[in-house]
Formats: sequence, structure tokens, C-alpha cells
Amino acid sequence: MYREAARIGYEPQPGLSLLRLAQGRHETAAALIRGIVESSGNGSAPGGGASRPRLLGPYIEILIADGDLVTARTMADELTQFAIKIDAPFLYAASTHATGALLLAEGKLKAALALLREAWAIWRELEMPYEASRTRVLIGQASQRLGDDESARMHFDAAHSIFRELGAVFDLSMLEGLTTTAAPGITALTPRQRQVLQLIAEGMTNPDIARHFGLSERTVDRHVSDILTRLDVPTRAAATAYALAHGLIDPPQTGCFHP
Repeated sequence: MYREAARIGYEPQPGLSLLRLAQGRHETAAALIRGIVESSGNGSAPGGGASRPRLLGPYIEILIADGDLVTARTMADELTQFAIKIDAPFLYAASTHATGALLLAEGKLKAALALLREAWAIWRELEMPYEASRTRVLIGQASQRLGDDESARMHFDAAHSIFRELGAVFDLSMLEGLTTTAAPGITALTPRQRQVLQLIAEGMTNPDIARHFGLSERTVDRHVSDILTRLDVPTRAAATAYALAHGLIDPPQTGCFHP
């Protein structure tokens, strides 16, 4: 259909590039959209410079997926300037979402979370549930990486419900890939959970771990429960054995391990 649109004179971007991104063809997607973005700056593309803000959000998404964070930063800053200049709520939401996604890719989690929450609020005001749900997926990822599994699950579950209602099959598939526990491994545990598991391997009890991190025992209990669930093992000793066998934690010091 995109080829047919191009044949009869319509610009198939950014849709065609986003399709290639969904197919995992990151380099192809970046190459396809780069030319139209570059030409939109000098007015040679259909619609001239007016088309550029509409292209920048998808372009940034593709650049992040392709690992070109330097160019993504330049484009995100430009989209922010467009949002300020035009003063349109949609562009504010798009620019904060894009910059939040970039910060997440850069590992600046707290800053990413703040911007993503702002974007989510604007999408809700605009009554755009699909865009809001895509932002909630990123909020969930940032929350998970910060060790806030409860908030992550809340946002993932809400996004899953909307994607299912809208029939957004690809987004559902991507989200399920993020949340699946079918293949335990490093990506199945948050950094905090790996730290907790390391201390379990060293022989610490839950109260000991709570004191070590300055957490409540209830929070540590929840972390341990999530670890067992994610690794699909029945006991702390089994979780430790699995983690050691698969290199998820460092070997405990001699004499410290009490299964």
C-alpha cells in the first residue's frame, strides 16, 4: 500500500520507514527517512519545511533503534524548538516523548521519567490513547530499570489493555517481549534484583538485605518474590544456583554462601 501511495504521487514517509523499523530493518529505515528529512529542511519536499516537524518524531525513534544517539539528540533539540515556536500541544507531547525516549536510551533514567510523565499527561489531555500508551511503555521501562517494579507493571498492564482494545498487534507483541518471563536471564532481572540476589548468595537474610540497602523488609520480600517468579525457581537456594550457573551474579566469597 505504501508503494501504491508513492506510485500515485503521495509521500509514503514516515510510514514506510516505521514499517521497516517494525520489521527489524533499522539501517534501511534510517536510510529511507533520512533523505526526506534532509530535503524537508530546504523546502524541496512536498509541503516544504512545514512537513519537517511531522517527520522528526519518527526519525528520532528510528535513530534511537539504530543506535545513532548523537544525531537523535540533534533532532530532538530541533523538535523541541519547533514545539516552542509553534506552541501546539501535539508537538509538545511529541517532543517530550522523543527526548524522554532518548534520555532513556542514554541511561539518564530519572530525567527520562520526568519528561515521559509530562508527555503522557499531554497525550491524555489530547485524548490520544495510542500515543499515551506508547509513552506508558517507556515509563514502565524507566521505572523497571530504577527498581520500581510495581509502577512498571502498572504502566505495562495499562498499555497492554489499550493496545488490545485498539487492535495494535505489533505494539502488543513488542510489549509482551518486554514483560515475558519465559526466558530468564540478565534482562529478566532489574539491577536492584540482581543486587538483592547477590546478597542472598552471600548468605544474607531478608532483614539483613533491608538494612544493607536502607529498605523496608516488605520491599525486600517483594524483590525476592519477583526474583523467584522471573527465574521460575521455587527457593532462594535454587535462584542462587541458577544465577551462578548463568553468570547473573558474581561468585560469593569463600565461606559466605549458605544455601
